[in-house]
Amino acid sequence: QVHLVESGGGLVQAGGSLRLSCAASGRTFNTMGWFRQAPGKERAFVAAITWTGGTTYYADSVKGRFTVSRDSARNTVYLQMNSLKPEDTAAYYCAAKIHSASYASIGSYDYWGQGTQVTVSS
Repeated sequence: QVHLVESGGGLVQAGGSLRLSCAASGRTFNTMGWFRQAPGKERAFVAAITWTGGTTYYADSVKGRFTVSRDSARNTVYLQMNSLKPEDTAAYYCAAKIHSASYASIGSYDYWGQGTQVTVSS
């Protein structure tokens, strides 16, 4: 059975940092992604990393501020978020996909975590 468990969310002031973790179990994946959903908005792509090779992808809104990485030994993916802004406030979701296509597409991911809340105060 596949499990994706996020942790690391919380409340932080603008300009601060947080690191989210996503522990994966149950099978191997091609790509791990991070998405976020703010109140009243659709879920949106944030970042992704291929499990083999470590190729990374980012949404334009987070480039230069967020870094996605993985620890293969721990089967864990991280999202380091720096220079946080109030508009980064959202529930953040970890997702995993078996195939390699469409890293930014919600529909291409096969498994999802339960989400962790990130709130950035101004």
